[in-house]
Amino acid sequence: HSPPEQPGDKPSETGEAQRKEVCRWPCRCPPVPACTPGVSLVKDGCGCCKVCAKQAGEPCNEADVCDPHKGLYCDYSEDEPRYETGVCAYLVAVGCELNGVYYTNGQTFQPNRLYKCLCVGGTIGCTPAFTPRLAGSPCARVPGRRKPGQSSCGLGQHKQLQSTNYRLMSAYRSLPLVLKKKCLIQATPWTPCSRTCGIGISSRVTNDNRKCEMKKEKRLCFIQPCLTNMLKKIKIPKGKTCQPTFQLPTAEKLVFSGCSTTQRYKLTFCGVCLDKRCCIPNKSKMITVQFECPNEGFFRWKMMWITSCVCQRICSAPGDIFSQLKLL
Repeated sequence: HSPPEQPGDKPSETGEAQRKEVCRWPCRCPPVPACTPGVSLVKDGCGCCKVCAKQAGEPCNEADVCDPHKGLYCDYSEDEPRYETGVCAYLVAVGCELNGVYYTNGQTFQPNRLYKCLCVGGTIGCTPAFTPRLAGSPCARVPGRRKPGQSSCGLGQHKQLQSTNYRLMSAYRSLPLVLKKKCLIQATPWTPCSRTCGIGISSRVTNDNRKCEMKKEKRLCFIQPCLTNMLKKIKIPKGKTCQPTFQLPTAEKLVFSGCSTTQRYKLTFCGVCLDKRCCIPNKSKMITVQFECPNEGFFRWKMMWITSCVCQRICSAPGDIFSQLKLL
């Protein structure tokens, strides 16, 4: 008689026990954990529960997955022939460079005392190196007046405190990163212009300000004027299918929210194509424009000044949040 099978083991043809089954169905999940900063909250390998992803050097298995956002995978090479338990390791990828210093893929480093950074596949991600204390804040506990652990802050003070701690929010972006007065300048890409013709708005999140706070920044954008029969008014060179940029014959004032600019501008616009391609800004700079409103005074806005455009086949509607996704 052969020995009875142990639960969780898969017997092979030779009778040797193979890797254990770590997944159980139906799913029974504990409360969703609070992961430490920089650790991804992901679904386990069983497709059941939210877990904190395993980090480099930590043990992993079929259920305990490695952090996919850091380019980690579970290396089972040391657990031959069962391949049941592995160790999280980095995929082979390019390193990163910051201020003339080269870092290998997966390397953790601290460019200054405020930030801890990680190099993943040519991109640097940074998180705060410390957590602010509330003891010295306006919301410190007042002994004898309230119950233990109860804050003395009102709702408005809590919102103010949250806004001051917002500067510690992490951001990720491609190289190059810049250190400016002990602040690691980070920013998300500008969103596409909200309008395909006429003046629209694009935005980004950046900490490029005096307080090094993560804030939403907006600017005006003007990709094309709203002209009928655009193809008839733009001359496409003979033998070409696209005219990447064009200008109107005369400088004109810009109109926004019923107000007009104090100066006239001869803007560069993105052109059109005879085929299905669309033209989008390729290079630009930032200028400040001043608007004058009837009987209401003046206001200023930052604006994207287009210097060149590129024509491509990837076209999306303005504000399309799925524009960066590609079908596989």
